[in-house]
This record gives sequence, structure tokens and C-alpha cells, in this order.
Amino acid sequence: MAHRWTNKLTHADVTPRAAFLNRRQVMAGLAGVGLAGLARPAAAEALEPNTWEEITSYNNYYEFGTRKDDPAKYAHTLVTEPWSVTIDGLVDRPGEYDFNDIMSEMTVEERIYRFRCVEAWSMVIPWNGFELADLLGMAGVQDGAKYVAFETAYRPDEMPGVAYPVLDWPYREGLRLDEAMHPLTIMATGIYGRDIPNQNGAPLRLVVPWKYGFKSIKSIVRLTLTDTQPPTSWNMAGPREYGFYSNVNPNVDHPRWSQASERQIGGGLFAKRIPTLMFNGYENEVASLYEGMDLAKNY
Repeated sequence: MAHRWTNKLTHADVTPRAAFLNRRQVMAGLAGVGLAGLARPAAAEALEPNTWEEITSYNNYYEFGTRKDDPAKYAHTLVTEPWSVTIDGLVDRPGEYDFNDIMSEMTVEERIYRFRCVEAWSMVIPWNGFELADLLGMAGVQDGAKYVAFETAYRPDEMPGVAYPVLDWPYREGLRLDEAMHPLTIMATGIYGRDIPNQNGAPLRLVVPWKYGFKSIKSIVRLTLTDTQPPTSWNMAGPREYGFYSNVNPNVDHPRWSQASERQIGGGLFAKRIPTLMFNGYENEVASLYEGMDLAKNY
């Protein structure tokens, strides 16, 4: 199954690949675009485009260092071929799945998504990937499963950052099963039609566009279906600051900064911050998942 979601953003909302590479064009201003039911601004403010260097060198991937440019400097040491993903827990067909075998069964689509970091910066990225629901279907989800736990590769010989106790390695994340099965939730394998770079999470990363970026775990080696809420790295490190759900919510500030607005990478030195959209602009698609929940407590 695929094509369950219709993209509202187009290449007019990001830098077309040719422009992205040669830096000769600008992309349309993004404030307020793409949310179902809202009109595109009549005169969108033009922004400087993200260059390839920006989108692949401004990263958080602490396994390679805590500076934004560390992943681009050091992630070349990560060996991504061969690669396999263990799928276990409450599934009918547990086992170690070869990456190439997975890809032979998947329908890869382009998904142009907003990306909002909890640090209050943002991008718009054209991912290539497949819906996580299809991978879970490959393994066969059992009736008792309620959550999906994810785990990043832990390779001290290839990841210099894990020598420091920034987090409790390996990096872990989790989703409720209905979040994981939602058509917006994808496993990304590329950006702009190219294989995803190591620093962006090669060869396989999660992308959940209505949540803060740290939920989109990189370089995945394990998925575990479980009936209990799994521990997640940032929630373990700072439960007061990072919740399990971590939905983008402009009405709930981080304890140390506002989440009401964001800085667009590539917007230029004097670019104004733009308002952050509820659920990062995907409210119509995902708000029903949280009906009755106190979002101020479950952000």
C-alpha cells in the first residue's frame, strides 16, 4: 500500500533540485502555506534558498558530535552497506530484514514536509521514502501491539560522539502504534532524489513531520512492537523538557525558550522569525489522534 496521503506542498515551496545545487533561484516564502484549508499568501516573501551544504551540514546527530557541523565532518565513518533492520516483539514474522530486501518491497514516494526542530529552527525538506505502515505490515503487527520502539545504530568505532555520555546510548525513540501507522509517517531513504547522506540518517530514518525533529530517529537498526510505552532518549535525559509525544505546539514553550515562532534555515541574517503552526501545519491530518488529551502535558 502507498499513496495514502496527498501532498499539499510542492517544489514551489522548496528549492527545486537544480536551483538547490546552483544557488541561482529563491524559494517562495513559507509562512502559512500548505496547511489544508488555508490559502497561500497572495505575496509570499522570497527567501534565500537552502544550499546543499546547509541542509546536509546543519544537523543534530550527537553520535558524531554536538556541534551542528560535526555530523557532516565525521559521519563519513559510518558504514551503511550492508545494512539490516531487526523487527521483533509483537509481530508475526520477527527477524533481521536486509535493507535491500526491504526496498524491493516498498513503494518510494517523494514527500515534501516541514521539519521543525525543538530548538526553534526549521526547514522544508523533500524526502524520498515509504510509509512506515508498509514496513510494519511486512513483519505483521499482532493485535496486542500498542507502541513501536526504535533504536539507532551504536558503533563506537564509527561514531566518535558516543565516547561522551551526552545521552544513554544507543539512541532510542518511540511512537504510539496509531502514530506509526499514520500515512504521514515515513521511513526516509533519500533527499531531493539522492540517497540520504550519512549525517542526515542514512540509510534509513524515521520522519514524523508533526513532531519535533528529535523524534525522527536516524540510522535505524531495530524496531520493536510492544504493549507498553517505550523509553525514549531525550525523555530519559530531561523528562521536564522533552515529553514522549513531543508534538509541535506553539502554545507550549520549552522550559528554556519559546516555541511560538521559528527561525528558517537559509532565511538570511535579517530574516524575521515566522509563527510556528500547530502540529507543524498538519493539524487537520493528525489532531484527531490526540482528541481528549491535554496537549500542554503531552507535548
